[in-house]
Amino acid sequence: MNLTDWIGAAGVSVLLVAYVLSLRNILSKDGSAYALLNFLGAALACLASVMLRYWPFIILEAAWALVSLAALIPKTLGKR
Repeated sequence: MNLTDWIGAAGVSVLLVAYVLSLRNILSKDGSAYALLNFLGAALACLASVMLRYWPFIILEAAWALVSLAALIPKTLGKR
């Protein structure tokens, strides 16, 4: 595996961990931790897609990261 593979695998793993923890009611879908994990995972997956120059997933993962960041910002500023 090369660096791109490792970054992509890390990103996808973080996204899957967040999803499984949410399904098991360990993390709330409305919580900061869930939004943070989604942002980090999507950002890493987006970076790997940029490194591969694979536009469909660049767009998908960038949108996912931005939506997660938009959800995270009010939570970190104490607003709901």
